[in-house]
Amino acid sequence: MTMGAAMLWGVAHLAVERRRSGLALMVAYVLMLAGVLTVITAHSANLLSLAVQPRWLTVLTVALVTIALAWTAVIVWSFVLVRPPRSDRIGRFLTTTLTVALCALILAPTVYAARIAYLSRDVVNTLFPSSADSTPIMAHDPWNGAARVQFLLLGGDSAPGRPGVRTDSMTVASVDTTTGATTLFGLPRNLQRVPLPHGPARTRFPFGFSGAGPDTPGLLNEIFQYAEDHPDVVPGVPKGERGPTLLKQTISGILGLPVQYHVLVDMKGFAELVDAMGGVRVTIKDPIVYGRNREGLLPPGTRKLSGEEALWYGRSRTDSDDYVRMGRQKCLLNAVVKQAEPMTVINSFERLATAAKRTISTDLPQDLLPAVVDLSQKVKNARIRSLSFVPPLIDTANPDWRLIRGTVSDSLRERPSTKTVPTREKPPTTPQPDSPINLDATCG
Repeated sequence: MTMGAAMLWGVAHLAVERRRSGLALMVAYVLMLAGVLTVITAHSANLLSLAVQPRWLTVLTVALVTIALAWTAVIVWSFVLVRPPRSDRIGRFLTTTLTVALCALILAPTVYAARIAYLSRDVVNTLFPSSADSTPIMAHDPWNGAARVQFLLLGGDSAPGRPGVRTDSMTVASVDTTTGATTLFGLPRNLQRVPLPHGPARTRFPFGFSGAGPDTPGLLNEIFQYAEDHPDVVPGVPKGERGPTLLKQTISGILGLPVQYHVLVDMKGFAELVDAMGGVRVTIKDPIVYGRNREGLLPPGTRKLSGEEALWYGRSRTDSDDYVRMGRQKCLLNAVVKQAEPMTVINSFERLATAAKRTISTDLPQDLLPAVVDLSQKVKNARIRSLSFVPPLIDTANPDWRLIRGTVSDSLRERPSTKTVPTREKPPTTPQPDSPINLDATCG
């Protein structure tokens, strides 16, 4: 009878002729189920969006705990009404054990779900700045009427004896806000004589960025740290935001596109993310030597890489060059995104959350996250194109900035097919310089 009451509230009460309380419990149970089913069916498309909003995560946690406590109370109440007499020790022991098991069955998943919700809220609050510090986000038009939005994706790296962050991986994702059609613009780290935005930065480097001495030869990947070390070139911007601000403005000028947001992934911490999800599977075309003393080797073939191996896969330049590495980095990020299945994320959520807080930084405001989630669903159903400004298209020592902007403009005027790319059969690869726009290729 106690088990029956756990599956349908009020059964035990009716059995002992407490009809009023039994019917009240049944009505409450039906209303609760109806409410849960309504939320799931009516808002199923918005569940991911709700999962990135701290206030809804709080509401979810409170609702789950309330339901679990009410359910547990009903089970215990039902047991008290129908438990065997004291003289039946075996019967009372068995029913008590069953009641405890039923309560645990209700409370354990609730505690786990509440823990996940708490961690999610903590990640959102840690990684994403409060929207009070940014331009207000309009629910009906989160992109403020923009046809396209640009995200700067950065891979930051540091090394012993070289303090600070070098953004060795720089890709701008230009996304159509209506269709999700995306073009990735890859910029090599060794672009020289980069024109800086008008203002103090342009005044200091009127003929392009030239670095701050012999240890900084004046490459694009140095601008981030230079801004952090020289606050006067980005006046009024607090520490920690100077680098992203100047780099976004600089790359906006290079491409002729406004870059609204950035996401920076620390490459050392990236290894923790890969290990937390149990490794990442990639197909290696040519052997990759890694390690400071060439002690490691990633042989050709399809294999699952550990975090450390994935890090070297994305950063090694031994027997290759920056441009090959750029292609591997794109392949690696694509593989991680594709293999981060929901069950993998849930099973390793705590480790992933901890690694993400140490690894990722961004200026995406919290109120924009639901719109970003919705846009990401569109991107999954649209073709992603890639354009990299590498030799011989671009001479990195003396870049043709007008050619770069013209190529960007021409590529965005084209209308690619919205047919989904069969990524399993044709995953993206290293861009070939004689074909700057690549749609379908393979990793190597």
